[in-house]
Formats: sequence, C-alpha cells, structure tokens
Amino acid sequence: MTVNVSPTPNPDAMKFTVGVPVGGPSTFTTDTAADDPVAAEVVAIDGVTSMFLTADFVTVTKDRSADWSAIVPAVVAILERRF
Repeated sequence: MTVNVSPTPNPDAMKFTVGVPVGGPSTFTTDTAADDPVAAEVVAIDGVTSMFLTADFVTVTKDRSADWSAIVPAVVAILERRF
C-alpha cells in the first residue's frame, strides 16, 4: 500500500492518506493513545503530539520544534505495516 503525504494549512500537521478505512473519527494524544495500537506507535515518535484518524486518512500533529524529516518516514512505515 502507498501512503500519500500532504501538507495541511497548519505547518505542524501533515495528512497521511492510506486509501483504506482507518476508523474514527478519533483523536489520540500521548495520554490517550494506549487504547489503540496504531496511535500508540505514532504518538510514541519523538516530536509527535497527537494523531487524528477518520475515513481513509490520518493527520499527525507535531511539536513546533520537531522536524518533519524524521517524523514522516516513521509514520509512513507504521501506517504501511498496520493498514
């Protein structure tokens, strides 16, 4: 499966379209992600603050000081493995 990554109007959020239903709508943070295995993996990535999933995409929000160059490949790998 190919994960398509696209920017959002918020520079601290990226949209990851997976092309299959992901569930939701649900929002997860480091405090609430333990109940969802995918969310737990994604929010465990250094710099990620939350994950929103609905329909066929996931939106990941990062801390302002974090760098997308490290986060994007990690999120893509998780989503390709999980969906």
